[in-house]
Amino acid sequence: MANAVAKFFKLDERGTNVKTEAVAGTTTFLAMAYIIFVQPAVMTAAGMDSGAVMTATCIGSALICLIMGFFANFPAAGAPLIGENFFFAFTVAGSMGFGFKGALAVVLVEGIIFLLISSTKFREYMLNVIPAQLKYAMAAGIGLFIAFIGLKWAGIVVSNPSTAVALGSFKSPAILTSLVGIIVIAALMARKVKGAILYGIGASLVTGIITGTVKFYGFVDAPQSIAPVFMQFDFSKIATLNFWTVVFILLFMEMFDTIGTITSVGEESGLAQNGRLPGAGRVLFVDALGTSIGAILGTSTISSYIESNAGVSQGGRTGLSNVFTAVLFLLSLFFYPLVRSIGGGFDAGGGNILYPVTAPALIVVGFLMMRLVTKLDFSDITEAMPAFLILIGIPLTYSIADGIALGMIAYPVIKIISGRAKEVSWLMYVFAAIFLARYIFL
Repeated sequence: MANAVAKFFKLDERGTNVKTEAVAGTTTFLAMAYIIFVQPAVMTAAGMDSGAVMTATCIGSALICLIMGFFANFPAAGAPLIGENFFFAFTVAGSMGFGFKGALAVVLVEGIIFLLISSTKFREYMLNVIPAQLKYAMAAGIGLFIAFIGLKWAGIVVSNPSTAVALGSFKSPAILTSLVGIIVIAALMARKVKGAILYGIGASLVTGIITGTVKFYGFVDAPQSIAPVFMQFDFSKIATLNFWTVVFILLFMEMFDTIGTITSVGEESGLAQNGRLPGAGRVLFVDALGTSIGAILGTSTISSYIESNAGVSQGGRTGLSNVFTAVLFLLSLFFYPLVRSIGGGFDAGGGNILYPVTAPALIVVGFLMMRLVTKLDFSDITEAMPAFLILIGIPLTYSIADGIALGMIAYPVIKIISGRAKEVSWLMYVFAAIFLARYIFL
């Protein structure tokens, strides 16, 4: 049996063994397990059932890990992506009025399209025609948006009728609960501790129980039913421009995330050769499949996680590490009472519901995504201004779609007026026209 496993996953060829892969898979799980607690909290903002979302998240993540492991033999674990889940809940389901069933329909269609183009050169072409400055701004802008929501969930930032937002009262036990988590995560990350975000959530949970901001429901129970979100699609908006605009944005976001993650994991693991990853087509196919699987089960875009590098740093080199990660995701199904305790809201009065235990994870993830802002080049205003509009537009419009649209429209317009129209790809003009049409005709 052991020899068959070693041969199938090419353990000897890649200089690893079962024990090393087990440690790597466990480490990867600890680095990304925060999504089990964050995803239900985010999706409830779209009107979804918390327990059902947790079940969909754990099963979907386990499935994509297993498929990536057995089909692609690549040490990249998958789960619902941070960024895409906020786009799903706050923009598509929320401000655009799709509801969660309409948003799930968008994710399914986007996943099918991603599957169709995953083996074509159009994938790379589509990514390459988007200017690098805009891509950096999108990632950083989404990071700002996520951090802003985290600050609101912590009670650190509150609504104000005069100034839109203001600083919350530091007498609030919710703020104390969140600050403890932020400090613990930052300190552990500085010490390069794997699973720092998960430990920070644990510290906030304990603090919340002490301060009364958390109601503890226990640890273990039977898995929750997936029925409230399983196959819950609404295709009533499929013939609208809004639907296909959202499909395009989600497709681009996932392609950008996926290729960035796969490239990073390939380089860190040493599996990439001269900048090329053997079997990359299979890896991309699995990622595209994950999106459709997530939609069917009832959750947002599932794709590879950059946190997989935590397992790679412990020696993970094959898909066997993913098998161990998958097993841990399935075991997590029995811990919904703990998830409910962590993701449950705290009534701060006046109808203001806070999520002080999960807020630290959002703030830190937002910070990590914001690091790409250092790659922005402000020496060329025709590149920098559209990037800036995206960066600031996403959090201030409270919409990833609208923020991206501002920059995508501004980019070709500024280039044309500057006499540099030839620097813009024809596809960028098409994208700008689609976004512009959305605002003119809708």
